[in-house]
Amino acid sequence: VQLQASGGGLVQTGGSLRLSCVVLGRTFSVVSMGWFRQAPREEREWIATVDWSGVLTSYADFVEGRFTIFRDNAKNMMELQTVSLKPEDTAVYYCAAVKSYACRSPLCAEYWGQGTLVTVSS
Repeated sequence: VQLQASGGGLVQTGGSLRLSCVVLGRTFSVVSMGWFRQAPREEREWIATVDWSGVLTSYADFVEGRFTIFRDNAKNMMELQTVSLKPEDTAVYYCAAVKSYACRSPLCAEYWGQGTLVTVSS
């Protein structure tokens, strides 16, 4: 199983980015997926998860309606649309296949992508 994340970059405060994750080598449509992030000198934290159908989603409190997770099973792809980015959103963002859409911890992840760096300047 391979997960390939992309879409990170440098943006100013208030900007937006669309992160993508392509899954290869597994039946993507039956797997719950999630996004996580890890800031410098911080532990990896959960951002959002989506169930296999794309209907059920869950978000961390700090998202505050600024991020949207969604998936396209026909393309084996998951995305995270981010808006109103803040400097504290600066981190490496990881996609992962998770055990359950109810997952709230990196410990629930079964497979990880390589990460994509998001930098938000003030």
